[in-house]
Amino acid sequence: MAVSDARLGQIGARFAELEARLASGTLEGEAFVAASRDYAELEPVARAARAVQVMRDELASLAALNEPDAEMRALAEEEMQQLRGALPEAERALAIAMLPRDSADVRPAMLEIRAGTGGDEAALFAADLFRMYERFAAEQGWKVEVISANASELGGFKEVIAHVAGQGVFARLKFESGVHRVQRVPVTESGGRIHTSAATVAVLPEADEVDVAIEDKDLKIDIYRASGAGGQHVNTTDSAVRITHLPTGLVVTQQDERSQHKNRAKAMQVLRTRLYDLRREQAQGAEAEARRALVGSGDRSERIRTYNFPQGRVTDHRINLTLHRLPEVLAGPGLAELIDALTAEDQAKRLAAMDD
Repeated sequence: MAVSDARLGQIGARFAELEARLASGTLEGEAFVAASRDYAELEPVARAARAVQVMRDELASLAALNEPDAEMRALAEEEMQQLRGALPEAERALAIAMLPRDSADVRPAMLEIRAGTGGDEAALFAADLFRMYERFAAEQGWKVEVISANASELGGFKEVIAHVAGQGVFARLKFESGVHRVQRVPVTESGGRIHTSAATVAVLPEADEVDVAIEDKDLKIDIYRASGAGGQHVNTTDSAVRITHLPTGLVVTQQDERSQHKNRAKAMQVLRTRLYDLRREQAQGAEAEARRALVGSGDRSERIRTYNFPQGRVTDHRINLTLHRLPEVLAGPGLAELIDALTAEDQAKRLAAMDD
């Protein structure tokens, strides 16, 4: 999808206008915030457009040369060949930069991991996944805060919910939603047989209070006494909170904090995010058929990845990519390669859809 020279000029002019407005010192408050946001969104597009424009201008200049010297003509032809080879990639980079962006991409995210089929082994795998995302987040400079955790007796997680804050969190993690499957010999297996277990991952863009208005009349709030695994630990005060959103039936429980007020605040944070995600799904319902063809379909019941320990491999079934570096993926660095490949596939399919 080649962008016309006129469109390149429009992009450059708009970016220059934003630069001038921000440098003028006359913008304040909401006007400054809005201009800064527009500048940040347009900057990668303007940079890619500038690169394309420079290449096209150089090609036009070289093609217009009427050089009598044979050696100089040969050098000019060689440079033109190099530019012709590099230009398509620069134009593709510009097309990707111009793809419609999900407004949620820049948001922090709520990461929810739940043990699925497999009992204790599934809970241990859920903990492995959580550590993988923690390590990946640390490499990105993100901050991970556990909102709630329901631990199993063997040290796994029946459920863990965490808030992940940083730059571009949802954009990087949104393709992780789905069923993750593990094939390995469980620690509880004495016969050495390989078992298959699963855990479900959900990555939700965090909602602000301005995104989702929740009225008190729509909430049923229950306060009760928190208890730990197996009932071994019981608080002496009623600090656990269960919030039910009556219009949707969504239920959130929180008991990790000793303070009822802190538990309620965290539960509301999770509820707000789930409501925001529900409304996003409803808004995208009309595009559901088209979205199913993309990598980021968001179907959390879909088996997306298998972690095979005996063979040391990880396979992402959506893009048929297998990496024989399971320890590296679980340690964090290898996960980046999977995420990059998923992002590239999503971009390629969206570009193809625009060309159709």
